Amino acid sequence: MGNFSQYNDKNITPETLKSLGRYDFPHPISVDPDGIGIVAVGGDLEPETLISAYAQGLFPWFNADEPIAWWCPEPRCVMVPTDYQPSKSLRKQAIRERWQLTLNQAFDDVIHACSLPRSDGLPEGEHTWIHDEMIEAYTELHAQGFAHSIEVWDDKGRLIGGLYGLKIGSIYFGESMFHRASNASKLAFWGLMRLCEQSHVALVDCQLPNDHLMSLDATTLPRVEFLTRLDSLIAGDAITWQSDSHKPVPVSLLGNVEPWQLKL
Repeated sequence: MGNFSQYNDKNITPETLKSLGRYDFPHPISVDPDGIGIVAVGGDLEPETLISAYAQGLFPWFNADEPIAWWCPEPRCVMVPTDYQPSKSLRKQAIRERWQLTLNQAFDDVIHACSLPRSDGLPEGEHTWIHDEMIEAYTELHAQGFAHSIEVWDDKGRLIGGLYGLKIGSIYFGESMFHRASNASKLAFWGLMRLCEQSHVALVDCQLPNDHLMSLDATTLPRVEFLTRLDSLIAGDAITWQSDSHKPVPVSLLGNVEPWQLKL
C-alpha cells in the first residue's frame, strides 16, 4: 500500500476525502429516513474507504462472520471537549494516583485490549466487534497518521487503560476504550478531552449512546445536525497529533490549564 498520509493535511478538503476509495456511499437520510442506522453493506476496510466513510458520517460495525456494515445512527452521541467536567471523585483519584498518560505510544496494545472480552455483559470467551479485520484496518490508519491512542500507565509502567479513534481536522471519531484498573478508562477520556481542547478539536463523535458515555457527560445530536456540521469540522484547523509531540502527562495534572505539552 502506498503512502496515504498525504491526505492527513490541513489543506485537503472534505470533498477530496469523500471521493477517496472505490465506493459511492449513499446519503444516510435518503436510504435510512427512519433512522434505523444501517446505511450500506459491503465494500472493504482499506484506508481510503474508511476515511471516505468517516468524512460522510459513516463508520463500520459488524461481527467477524458478517458482511461489512456501515452505520450512521439517529441520534448521534457526541461530546464537546470544552463542556466536559470530570466528577469530583475522578478529580480526587487523579490527584491521588501516580499514573501517567501518553499519546500514540502503544496503539497495538490498546486496540488489542479493546478487542478482549469485557466485564460488562459479554459471555466469557466472546470478543467484541473489534476482530482481526478491524484491528488490521485501524492499525494501518494509525501508521498513516489518522488513528490515535491514549494510554494510561500505572506507577509500575503497566498499561491499565486507554482508548483509540480517528482524528480528521477538528473532529475526533472515538472507537473504543478499556480499563484494567478502576476508572482508568475515565482518566483516558479526561485526557482525551484536554488534548482535544488544547489542539482545537471541537467535537468528539462517540457514535452510539450508552450508559457509560452518558455518565461522562456525553450528549446527542440529531443525525441531520451532525451531518450538517461535519464538513466544517473536517476542514477545521487543528493541531496534528504526533507520537513525539508531547511528554507523558501525570494524571494529577489533568486539572491544569494545558497538561499536554504539544509541539505546534
